[in-house]
Amino acid sequence: MGLLDTLSQDEYYQGNSFGDYQFISLNDIITQFQVMYVGEDKIIPKAKRADISFHAQRALAELSFDTFKSFKSQQIEVPPSLVMVLPHDYVNYTKISSVDNSGIKHVLYPTKYTSNPFQISQNDEGEYQFSADFELLKNGDFDNGLQYFQHNSDYQAASTTSKVLVEGGKLTFEHRAHDHESGNYGKALAAWQEIDVTNVSTISLSGQGKSNDYSGSNPAVGVLRLGLSTTGGDTWIHNYENPDTEEVSANIGTEIFIENGFLEWNNENTTTKTLEVDVSEYNTIYVLVTSFANHTSLNVFTGTTMDNLSVTNLNTANQLLAQPGNEINSSTWKNYKSVDPAELTVDDYRYPERYLDRFERYGLEPEFAQINGNFYIDQRLGRIHFSSNISGKTVILDYISDGLGTDAEMQVPKLAEDAMYKHMLYDILSARSNVGGGRLAFHKREKFAAVRKAKLRLSNIKLEELTQILRGQSKHIKH
Repeated sequence: MGLLDTLSQDEYYQGNSFGDYQFISLNDIITQFQVMYVGEDKIIPKAKRADISFHAQRALAELSFDTFKSFKSQQIEVPPSLVMVLPHDYVNYTKISSVDNSGIKHVLYPTKYTSNPFQISQNDEGEYQFSADFELLKNGDFDNGLQYFQHNSDYQAASTTSKVLVEGGKLTFEHRAHDHESGNYGKALAAWQEIDVTNVSTISLSGQGKSNDYSGSNPAVGVLRLGLSTTGGDTWIHNYENPDTEEVSANIGTEIFIENGFLEWNNENTTTKTLEVDVSEYNTIYVLVTSFANHTSLNVFTGTTMDNLSVTNLNTANQLLAQPGNEINSSTWKNYKSVDPAELTVDDYRYPERYLDRFERYGLEPEFAQINGNFYIDQRLGRIHFSSNISGKTVILDYISDGLGTDAEMQVPKLAEDAMYKHMLYDILSARSNVGGGRLAFHKREKFAAVRKAKLRLSNIKLEELTQILRGQSKHIKH
């Protein structure tokens, strides 16, 4: 019976899994390896599936780099921050390009004359600072919107929807109650940020809260809390009038915070509150803001606001600290991305202000002989930084993946199936103590032969295409 007997042509062409037949899943590779190589009177008498799975994943990762050519791409519009986050399965880039209005890619080049180093905090005398009172929270004044904060919201366009937003430079929770068969219900919203408290024993938590803003004929008073949590905010945000019959969000209770680790505003004007908390037993912890309103009112209710959040260390640090304000972007990188270098805007080597030119063509370095732009990959933070002329442009990142991103991505080209089996076989035998050197050398040669054959099969060289390209060599170029 053929492999395609269970899939009709109609089902294939009306579906969305086109071209999948050229691949075999990693799970099938593992199963078939067990059938062919593991068992009585076979090369491997006994092997656990977990061991085979480990070596299969290692073989897939190794072969993805130079045999399978596991290339992926992502496209974004570069924001004003000039930053792109590296993909979760990123190994290395093959090409980074900007795209013009015609859809043509223009290659960007890496810059080696600047970087984004870790900027060490220093005092006025230039000495390294290990003092207390350094800030642990990012964007606590919400000047950059909700950046660095996760939050819960309905994400609907209706103006009457409960939501979390930054308005007037303040974290704002807007609430509205809804009808339900078990009674009215409101929303218990939250915003939170994870912070690193490794080697920190005591912190000072403070915030400027307000909880008596409302509108509507039956105004409700919101409850606002600021504290520390081990889990962050609850993703279930409903606050039912009858909690005995419906599940209620954990954002309403105080149990979501660590013991003695929260501040509360209840029908209060703008007030700044501070709390000292022992965090010595934690390495990471969440700064959590929760807000909920009385669910009896069906009118729109702008319930609570929070501003000027701060989490400072009250102990002398025993590790290097980042310069305040430069925790993410050093002053070096800020200076670079704030200017538009001449080599990125002027396409004339005779331009008097051109970098490394000064009217002398022999002084022009090839990496500056382009106007496409530059990028720098910050491996420490896992981000790509772009030069200022790339802001607002469309950028494509072509990169290499190890093929281990998701279950659907863990697949092997059928032209390289044998290479996978030989790779796994050698790796499993090389990890055992009772395998002779001669036998191991034999399987090693088999592995390299199978990989070489797979590379030739997957090279995808077409004679007609190669011939068409080589025809350009016969052109006469006038100098």
